[in-house]
Amino acid sequence: MYKYFLIVLFAAIPALAQEPEQKDTLATVTVKTSSSSIRKSQTAVTNTQVMTSRELLKAACCNLAESFETNPSIDVNFTDALTGAKQIKMLGLTSPYLMITEENIPSVRGASQTFGMTFTPGTWVESIQITKGAGSVVNGYESISGQINTELIKPATDIPFFFNMYGSTDSRLELNGHFNERFGDKWSSSLFVHGNMRRMPMDQNDDGFLDNPISSQINVMNRWQYNNAEKGWVSFITARVMNDEKLTGEVASHHNPSATGFWKSEINTQRYDIATKIGYVFPDMPYQSIGFQNAYSRHVQDSYFGNNIYNIAQDSFYSNLILNSIINNTRHKFAAGINFTLDRYRENVIVPGIDNNFDRIDNSLGAFAEYTFDNSDNFSLIAGMRADYHNRLGVFATPRLHVRYNPWADGTLRASAGRGKRAANIFAENQQLFASARSFSILDLGGKIYGLDPEIAWNYGISFSQKFKIFGQPSDIGFDLYRTDFSNQAVVDLYANVHQVSFYNLTGNSSATSLQVDFNYEPLKHLNLRTAYKYYDIETDYLSGTNQRPLQARHRLFANVEFATHIDDKGHRWKFDTTWNWTGEQRLPTTEGNSSWNKLPVDANPFSTVNAQMTRSFSSKFEMYAGVENLTNYRQDKPILGSENPFGAEFDASIIYAPVFGRMMYAGLRFKVK
Repeated sequence: MYKYFLIVLFAAIPALAQEPEQKDTLATVTVKTSSSSIRKSQTAVTNTQVMTSRELLKAACCNLAESFETNPSIDVNFTDALTGAKQIKMLGLTSPYLMITEENIPSVRGASQTFGMTFTPGTWVESIQITKGAGSVVNGYESISGQINTELIKPATDIPFFFNMYGSTDSRLELNGHFNERFGDKWSSSLFVHGNMRRMPMDQNDDGFLDNPISSQINVMNRWQYNNAEKGWVSFITARVMNDEKLTGEVASHHNPSATGFWKSEINTQRYDIATKIGYVFPDMPYQSIGFQNAYSRHVQDSYFGNNIYNIAQDSFYSNLILNSIINNTRHKFAAGINFTLDRYRENVIVPGIDNNFDRIDNSLGAFAEYTFDNSDNFSLIAGMRADYHNRLGVFATPRLHVRYNPWADGTLRASAGRGKRAANIFAENQQLFASARSFSILDLGGKIYGLDPEIAWNYGISFSQKFKIFGQPSDIGFDLYRTDFSNQAVVDLYANVHQVSFYNLTGNSSATSLQVDFNYEPLKHLNLRTAYKYYDIETDYLSGTNQRPLQARHRLFANVEFATHIDDKGHRWKFDTTWNWTGEQRLPTTEGNSSWNKLPVDANPFSTVNAQMTRSFSSKFEMYAGVENLTNYRQDKPILGSENPFGAEFDASIIYAPVFGRMMYAGLRFKVK
């Protein structure tokens, strides 16, 4: 069925979407310049790179979680063999240690940690800023390994209409529609509509379980923007509603839905968001501004995994008031303000070992100040401090420092240090473990968060980048080295017992060291090569002894090749993109105690994956694309332990270190009205 879909899609008549022929017009000269789809400034103080919307078009990034396949700084892994959820890692640490924001408002946190990044469609994204190391104190105290900030498309600059259709051989169909209207010279509004569905049960590895869930999602967002440049006002109002449903488990249960005795799982999520941003720039003092952000969200997830039940509802309110100004001159700038956060959780967990409600209210009030010095030449720094009161974490301070120095032309040296503190939501962040027969145990009960103490860590980093030319063509090389030391951590122990997962406070040392070396080169115009090597040393003192963090490779290699033909006068163009990832050995959770056929080795074997995509632009308004993921068809052997007896003691679908399903082809089209 889907092979015919690809054929029909690319057999569509492209002439209908070409630019209309122009007659009796004057000749024009257009000067065009190109820039990298991933940008890294030489003058920015923080180690930040910006992924533009053009980078997101290089792969099948249907949502935010799938937007980093072509970025060497982010590692993307599946969390389990059933739900299709993807988890991102940076500096070797999972996404809960990142601050994930949407236009600098915290977005993926708490109840949404596992699936939240799949709730932002890729076509809604204007750009993504990735900051390594301790982030800004303006955005909060929770960031430990870095920050990912998503900028959505702005109504004032959006086009009147955009349509995207996507289909794949794993039975996924997706539609996106954007509608934009301007009301006078100050107001503009955009309506974003997204829908995706997967209806065909598929089991490529013949283990009796669906490779991907039967699913559907409806996601609608409306944005309003007000601009009054004369008086210095700008504001945004954003409202969103989303419904997501997933159904997975044994294939036989979907062929006979009324039958009982099969292992099944349902995850149904509803989410509502409303956010406002108001900014004022003083007309007589353009260096001084005030910003006021407010956001409310409600996240409700009802789910079961076999006999395990997990329900969570989170109501969150966030408010942030920021003043930006200077001290004497623009070499000395500062930002200061206060913010308030309120989270109300209703959480119900019924698993072996735990049958309890973990309802609670968390609130915090904080004040921050950040000083920036820039000599407008080769040196700048940002020094920040914030003080917070949290009803569970207590009173604490968060210092952070970033320094940038250019020792010579086109060379940039950066360093950073900072402290982070957070409350670990141990169940929401580890939902993949519900798809197993493990019993759950919390060994420490004296703390205020599930009986545990808050997580506290210091992050230190240094990076260097150098631009130069090879045979007259631009290139750059860089490295960054980061270390995270935990003063306390909510340890998730999968080494002590194959039939149990234990949560407890760190009693010893836990650290994560990350080294990345990258080289980028443009040997020919429109041909770009991006390569990277990454090394991770992530150790934790478990009760059974010091060990590497499970499911984390020490060594990884990355390469991306991008090529595009020249755009002709009618907008015709071909674009090609290929990404290769090599993942080294990974330490696996213990399976000692299982029968021989459900026992895994201590370390997983290395493997490679290749993704590729080609795009044909027929005009500035219309283009079609097709691609393949996991071109080499590499699949993890036995992704579900005990699949032959899913209600037995050895069932475990959470030990995932490689692709679960094989080669996947996809195709789609994009149409714009400018």
